[in-house]
Order: sequence, then C-alpha cells, then structure tokens
Amino acid sequence: MEKMKVKIDNRVVEVEKGATILEAARKIDIDIPTLCYMNLGDMGIEHKPGGCRICVVEVEGRRNLAPSCATDCHDGMEVKTHSIRVLNARRTVMELMLSDHPFECLTCAKSGNCDLQSMAIKFGIREIPYEGEKSTYKPDTSPAILRDVDKCIMCRRCEKMCNEVQTVGVLSAINRGFESVVAPAFERNLDHSECTYCGQCVAVCPTAALTEVDHTNQVLRALADPTKTVVVQTAPAVRAALGEEFGMEPGTLVTGKMVAALKQLEFDYVFDTDFAADLTIMEEGAEILGRLGRFLSGDKSVKLPVLTSCCPGWVNFFEYHFPDMLDIPSTARSPQQMFGAIAKTYFAEKIKKDRKEMVVVSIMPCVAKKYECTREEFASDKNPDVDFSLSTRELANLIKRANIDFNKLPDEEFDGPMGESTGAAVIFGTTGGVIEAATRSAYEMHTGKKLEKVDFGQLRGMEGIREATVDFDGFPLKIGIAHGLGNARKLLEDIRAGKSEFHAIEIMACPGGCIGGGGQPLHHGNSAILKARQKAIYQEDAGKPIRKSHENPSIIKLYEEFLGEPMSEKAHHLLHTRYFGRAREIVIETDVKEE
Repeated sequence: MEKMKVKIDNRVVEVEKGATILEAARKIDIDIPTLCYMNLGDMGIEHKPGGCRICVVEVEGRRNLAPSCATDCHDGMEVKTHSIRVLNARRTVMELMLSDHPFECLTCAKSGNCDLQSMAIKFGIREIPYEGEKSTYKPDTSPAILRDVDKCIMCRRCEKMCNEVQTVGVLSAINRGFESVVAPAFERNLDHSECTYCGQCVAVCPTAALTEVDHTNQVLRALADPTKTVVVQTAPAVRAALGEEFGMEPGTLVTGKMVAALKQLEFDYVFDTDFAADLTIMEEGAEILGRLGRFLSGDKSVKLPVLTSCCPGWVNFFEYHFPDMLDIPSTARSPQQMFGAIAKTYFAEKIKKDRKEMVVVSIMPCVAKKYECTREEFASDKNPDVDFSLSTRELANLIKRANIDFNKLPDEEFDGPMGESTGAAVIFGTTGGVIEAATRSAYEMHTGKKLEKVDFGQLRGMEGIREATVDFDGFPLKIGIAHGLGNARKLLEDIRAGKSEFHAIEIMACPGGCIGGGGQPLHHGNSAILKARQKAIYQEDAGKPIRKSHENPSIIKLYEEFLGEPMSEKAHHLLHTRYFGRAREIVIETDVKEE
C-alpha cells in the first residue's frame, strides 16, 4: 500500500493512500470534533458524509475549509485543525444548528448523554445569535421507538444503519432545503412502515431524535400498587454491560450487583431470563432434532434449515421481507415470552395468584422486545404475558433515580425457581451463543452420549457470517450464523434460491448479537467494547457449575410438574408461536381544508 506523509498541527504522520485527514489526526491523538461521522471499526461500517461541517480544518493551499472526515490526505499536505479561522467556523456551524433545535435539555431523554449538547458545552456556546423560523414536526410514537424529528441534525447515521447495515430500508432523507428530514417514505410513522424495531438507529443517533419508548414510570406505578405482584427478569447480555453506566470497564460482570439493585427497588421476585433460555433450548432443540430425524428418514417435505427465533427484530424482518419462508424458522417463542407465559401460569399457581394480579417486567438489551410485548399472540384474555420491557439504559437510570450506590452493592442471588440457569443460557447474549447452547443439548439428546467438551470454538467469533460443521456422532451437522440483518438477508436469499446446505442457522438482528442491542449502553462504534462484553458472557458460562440446558434442575422439575415433555400439547400452547406475513402499508396523512 502506498504511503504518504502529512503534517497536522506541525506534527508529521505517515498514512496509507486513501486515509482521510480525520483518520490521520486520530492516529497521532489529535482530536477533531465530529457529529455526523461514524466508524464501527472491525464491523467495516463507516459513515463519513461531511454534512455537519463540525470537523472542518484548514488545508494549506485550499481556499475553503475542508471537512476532515470526507477529505483524503495527499503527500506533503499541511493541515491546521484548531486555527482561529477553524474555531470560528465550527462555532458558527454549531450556533446555526442550535438555532433550529428545541431548547428542552432539562426534560430531554438524552440530556447528559447527547453529542450535540456535549459539543455545545465544549465550544462554550451560551447564546444563539441567530433567530428565525424553526422546523416543527409531529412526534412519532411506535410501540418501541420514539421519533422526535425536531431534534434531528441530519447527520444521517440512522439512515446508514437502517439501509446499508441492516438493509431494512425504512429511513432516508426526504424533501429539500429547510424541509429536509430523515423519515420513512411519504413521512409515514414507524408503525406504518416495515421497521423491525431493532433499535440500531437509536444506538447511533447523536441526539434525542430517536430514543426508546420509556416504560420506567409505568413500572414504578406497578411497584407502588399493593394489589400487584411484580416479577422482574433479566436478559443475559444486560449483566455484561450494565456496569458501564456506573463507570466500570466494559466487560465487567455485575450479575450479583444487578440482582441486589433490583431487590432494593422492591420487585417482589427477581428472576433470570436465563432460566427461560434453558427452556428455549429444550423446545427449540427438540424441534431441530425432530425435523432432522424426519429429514434423515427420507421425508422430503421437511423444511430445512431450522432458523432460531429468539430475536424479535429478526422475526419482524423475515415477516416483512421473506413472507414466503414463514414455515422455516423454529416456532419456539423468545426467552422473554416463554418466561412471561410460565410466570403467569406455572409460577402464578405456585404463589396462588391470578395472572391479572401479576406484572411481569423484563430488563432487556433490546428495543424490539418492547414491541414484542405488545403482539396479540403473546397475551391471554388481553392480559400480556410480559407487561413492560425496560432497556439496560432505562434500568441504569432507574437505579440512579433511586439513589442506589450500585458500585458498593453486595452480590446477591436470583430467587427460585425461575432464577436457576446454566452456562448454556448465558451465552444467548452473544452471536453464536444460541446455536452453541442448542448444540450442547441436542448432541446428547441425539446420540445418547455424554458431551465432554462443551465449548464449540468454531461457533464463536465476530465475523458477520460464519459457518461450521459439528460432528454429531458421525452425522455432519452444518450450522450457519449471522448477526446484523444485512448479513441475515444474504443467508435468507441463499435459502430462497435453494443454495443453502445448512441444517440450522442462528440469526441475531444486532451487530454482535444482544451485547450490541439497541437498548445497551452506547458503545459509540467501539468494537472493542462489544468484544469485552462477549468475553464476559463466555466468562460467566465457564464459571457455571452446570453448562447444559437439559441438566437445569428447575427446568427438569418444570416439565415433571407442569409441561410434561418438550413439544407436548401444553408446551406447544404456552411456549410456541406462529408467524405472519406483513403487508407494507402505505398510509399518507394529509391536512384536508374545507372550502
């Protein structure tokens, strides 16, 4: 690769041909502020539109200022990143941006964690010298995501994630000039679009133009209601990221402290979604083995590969984009919904409560889980199996609001019986984890032999698409893994075209899997943070005394006392679902004036 030397603020740096000024500056730790720029490192995701102009620099011999994120270096280039001309230009750009921005910092959902707010503080802006018309758009509230377009700065990061990374194609820039906005086609609301609610747009938005719908106050009201028994479940990826909100290093496991905090918040029972993850393996594993058994017996009608169904963002994606393939995914519900169904039947019977007296709350790394709670098939007599879902960020804010010193909390244990889980369950939180957990149990169920080595290294990693073959006692089980919906699309198109040779495929909507979910602490494109969270997940798995789902004593007891066996009639009623092809609605709202 051709090398070149560039002088930035009188310091010489050597870079490869094609490097931008911003990349060269960061190589020698020179900070250039950015808003629209986004780089997700090892995932190969880079967004450098040069639109916001906050990153402008002065290049010798160039008349105008150059956006550093979108300007390539050339040999011998000399750059000033913080000249008086540059500082004044950046300040003017920021003042113009703020002149068309709501002044709601005290009540804004992103206050204290907003890139625009931080930049204004850094530039020392105390007044806005420009006055004029402000953009006004109606707020858009869906079951999971809130769009407040008045706060959009047109960085178009969300558009990049939605169109190029996730390939969902919901968000794009429409209109021109002052009327331009990032929105679904025809300025529809999200719930009238094919949005999957994966939340990756929320994860990269630098302001509060995109946030999750906050259920914290509803949960507080339920906790204050003496007639309600409030049960909480915590997803595996939450424990590997929650500590970041309290100043801990990424990848710090806080399982015990998280449990202690939830008990201080006065939840009646603190359980673990990992319990339901083990339950999911029992049902999904039995389904995979059932289909494989029929396939090996010569049944040509069997639909393969079996696709995992734990991720609601991914479920939404195939319902919209692959409605001709709804018979391929496993019918097993997600662990969140399995937990809710068991909590309001099996556990409700144990504590002698009617399901309507119970409130089930989930703590999830995911925004799509909020939408999943509202699906009609996950309710009995209009009473949902899971009432509210809080993101990891919402839980952190709730702990802070309650003035709990999280870092000093002693470790506490989950309550029984729905708090007992295995190592297989906790790895659900990362890409490759669901299929590895299924493989551990399916191997023993299929072969009748004990699996001595439970770590399947060939299923692990962070590549967007991975494949592996696992020896099932002489039968080569071919497994595919994809994380990120753009990668999922590639595998699904191969299946549709008859090119896939996989027997089972795991798909997760978010890059990295649940550890990179739209409700997690913002990682700002730092893939090292995702890798640290992944390492923590595998660390907790390795430390568990039981590492196979079918050996969980509480799961064994659940089947003995209540469900009978995997795929039984009762299990199918409570723990399985069906899928729906979703037409792409076009709803255009217009103002009609009467003459």
